[in-house]
Amino acid sequence: MADRKKLEPAAAPQRLRLAAMGLEAECSLMLDGQPTRPEALFGSPRDFIRGELMHRQGTSYHLPTGGAVYFDTGVIEVATPVVEIERGCAARAGRSLWEALQFIRGELDAWDGRNGRETRLVGFSAHYNVSFELPPGEPANGRTIEQLALLLTYILPAPVMLLATNRRSTGVGVRPRQDRIEITSDFTPSPALMIATATLIVGIVREVMTWPSYGLDELARHEIPVIGGFQPVPHTSRKGWLARFSCYPANPFTCDIDSDLWPTERHGELSLRAIAGRTVRHFRHAIRRLADPFTFRLIAAVMRGRSPSLLDLEDRPGEYEHVGKLCAWDERSPPARLARSRYERVVIRAISGQPLRMDGRRLQPVGMSGWSAIVFRREDNRREVIAIDDLMQRLDDWERP
Repeated sequence: MADRKKLEPAAAPQRLRLAAMGLEAECSLMLDGQPTRPEALFGSPRDFIRGELMHRQGTSYHLPTGGAVYFDTGVIEVATPVVEIERGCAARAGRSLWEALQFIRGELDAWDGRNGRETRLVGFSAHYNVSFELPPGEPANGRTIEQLALLLTYILPAPVMLLATNRRSTGVGVRPRQDRIEITSDFTPSPALMIATATLIVGIVREVMTWPSYGLDELARHEIPVIGGFQPVPHTSRKGWLARFSCYPANPFTCDIDSDLWPTERHGELSLRAIAGRTVRHFRHAIRRLADPFTFRLIAAVMRGRSPSLLDLEDRPGEYEHVGKLCAWDERSPPARLARSRYERVVIRAISGQPLRMDGRRLQPVGMSGWSAIVFRREDNRREVIAIDDLMQRLDDWERP
């Protein structure tokens, strides 16, 4: 009976009580200059990461930084823990993602040294996740997450293109995922620009979520510039929509972003930068509420052409080819000085394996149930699952040496 209790599955995770966000990044792996599937070279991340790792599920493991790493159809994917949505949240999530990438790069360096090989992480894609809920107390009135995803496909691409994409990019996607919206784009080899992209996305998504309708006629009511003839296509993976280069009269990723090439439905002919700038100005208050000062200034500078977009360059920059080396996290950057979010602190404490004293009991963290709950082992070997929302009030005690 004791063994059965020890092995009984954890309860299903509860929905987070606070609005939250998270980031994911995918990198392909090069071995001695040749593309290599990570699952073929390594059975799991444990094969190159030293030390104890908390298992998540399958070949997924939690990292000491608070994130998770796993292999996904030929790429190494890194995910951040959830971060509650408040001012600076995107900077906190961006820091978490890049700390995880730096940690993995360090472990690969050590593996290279032991085996006389050379590995490189090549930036592939990035996913920006934002929790979805209707405004409290308001009826749905037909508003669904699927409608929201389609509406956002008309709003987000232009500013995301300027902040996150390059000359070889092919599209910006929006996918509805049960209780969250996921924006897909290229990996961005600049931590500052990735944080700027996340800040813009979270601000716009959370603002549009409050609109009384998710119909496409809201675009005209809010005077959002839309390129004439634009029609999104189904996303290439999972349900959702994709603003692919072929959805436009010309390829927006290869055109001059400052030329008035784009006939819009209500604003005449505009440049891609002007379309992006008008969109950002419309949502500037929503973006400012969530942005750290450095990032808000960066978004404005890119939209006005005072700071370069990757689309200002002639080709995709070489920094993509060696993530963690040619592009890396800078501990001296302004976002690095932000305090960590409460959700992030709970997850890091659990992954560290430090026991929690609660109501006279000693609870040993042994795993996580999704990103919303911690699995503990009690002194009688039974499992107990506690939502991270309920653990935030225990943080001071848990973090005390």
